[in-house]
Amino acid sequence: MKANDVILRTVTKVVVFIILTYGVHLFLAGHYEPGGGFVGGLVLASAFVLMYLAFDIETVQRGIPIDFKMLAGAGAFLSVATGVASIAFGVPFLTQEEAHLTLPIFGEVGFTSVILFEAGVALAVIGTVVTIILSISEDV
Repeated sequence: MKANDVILRTVTKVVVFIILTYGVHLFLAGHYEPGGGFVGGLVLASAFVLMYLAFDIETVQRGIPIDFKMLAGAGAFLSVATGVASIAFGVPFLTQEEAHLTLPIFGEVGFTSVILFEAGVALAVIGTVVTIILSISEDV
């Protein structure tokens, strides 16, 4: 018997957008407030898990064709590459550098190299969490 998940699917379409927005906020605010790549990645992964719960795996994979194992690997590579890049410039491993950019709408914006490391952590967390959930769902 097929379950009637109309309410869950309707609410998921709205809630996923809110969760993704909050996850990006946590990721970006992690430099000045609690958050960062790990927490932001967990929240972003929860949005994908909610979509997999509300819809079937094939539907979500058709809409978002992401190989989460590759995403986890790319995230880990990006995190390690930021550390190795600092060594290539003759400074200690994972040394942070800061630059100020002038953007047309936002004005002067500070950009640090840590955001690349945090992005790698977030991608690795998203890829790992969703891969684990999908692996568990295959066994059921």
